[in-house]
Formats: sequence, structure tokens, C-alpha cells
Amino acid sequence: MTKTVIGMFAGFLLSGAVWAQGAMPMLELSAGFHRIEAEVAATDQNRQVGLMNRQTMPPQRGMLFVFAQKNTHCMWMRNTLIPLSVAFLDEDGIIINIENMQPQTENNHCAKVPARYALEMNLGWFAQRGIKPGVKLKGIEQAPRPQ
Repeated sequence: MTKTVIGMFAGFLLSGAVWAQGAMPMLELSAGFHRIEAEVAATDQNRQVGLMNRQTMPPQRGMLFVFAQKNTHCMWMRNTLIPLSVAFLDEDGIIINIENMQPQTENNHCAKVPARYALEMNLGWFAQRGIKPGVKLKGIEQAPRPQ
């Protein structure tokens, strides 16, 4: 009976974690004719967790980090299982720089100049589509204010 109760409790916690990830607002962005379905991490808690512990991500899906202040924000990959590319964006949605990040590493990957947003996509997503610094993402003005 104890194993059943523990199993039910673990399942409840897992389903709560999945729900919490799914509870982030979604925002549709585009880079040229490339559509992006971005989960929006606009709270401290969502920014801290980011894409940690996920095993896969659909090709058109990503995560937009909305920061309260422009700064040379840095990203890292602790507890992140999938390789990612991150584009740092200014307040108008123009890509400043793109960095490639390997899973489960703690190297800092930083904006080269103060950025307002960071968009994480599967590794190589930007390069495979010819998206480079200077490209403007459409839809960024719909991003919620950071909390």
C-alpha cells in the first residue's frame, strides 16, 4: 500500500510539473516566413526553470525570456537535456547575437550588448533558416511585461 501511495504522489507531482510548464503563455513570433511558437518566460520562476528537464522540443517551438531590464543577460544549460541555440534580442525584436549551447553545461552564453529578450530554439534552428544578427522578429511587441 505504501508503494501505491508513493507512486500516486509522485505521479501527482509529475503531472503538476507538466501542467506548470504548459501553463506558460504562448506567443506566435515570426522570422521572415518562419513561424515560431514561443512559450513565454516572463516571471522569475519561469525564467529560472526555462527548458530544464525537457527531453524534446518540436522544431517550430521555443522559449522567449522576457527580462525586466536591458542588460548583457547570460544563459546556461544546467539541467537542460536538449542542445539549444539562443538569440539575444533588443527591445524592438532585432537579433543582437546568436549562441549555441550544449546540454548540461554551465558555460555562460551572453548578449554582446544589452538585450531585452532571449529566444531559445533547438540547436541550429537559426542557422538552418539563414536567420542572423540584424533580423527582426515580428510579434515581439505582443510579449507580456516581465513580472
